[in-house]
Amino acid sequence: MALERGKLAPVTVVASGATGTIITVASSKKVYIKSIMLFSPSGSTATADVFVVPNGGSAGNSTKMFKVALAADETALLEPAYPIVLDTDGDTLRVTATSQDVNVLITGDKEA
Repeated sequence: MALERGKLAPVTVVASGATGTIITVASSKKVYIKSIMLFSPSGSTATADVFVVPNGGSAGNSTKMFKVALAADETALLEPAYPIVLDTDGDTLRVTATSQDVNVLITGDKEA
C-alpha cells in the first residue's frame, strides 16, 4: 500500500455558525489524519467542534470527537496518539465554528 504524505487538504476557513467538510474519502482511498490545526483569525475568541462522520451520517453529539476553545489569534494543535482513520467512501472530517470563524489545516497520509 503506497501512501501520499503531508497536507491532506488546503487551509479551510469555516465561517461562524457553519459546519465545514475538511476532507472526504473518495475512490476507496483510506485517509489517515495525524494532526488537526485550528486557528482563530478574527481577533476574538472562537470555539470549534471536530466531528468524524461516517458515510451517510451527520455532525452531532454521537460523532463529536473534540471541542476546542481558542483565544483571539490562538492556534490549537490536536495530535491523537493514533491517526484518525477514514476508510469508507463518504466518511468525512467536519468542523463547526460556533462563535467566530476558524481556519483548519489537517496533515496525515492518504492511500495513493
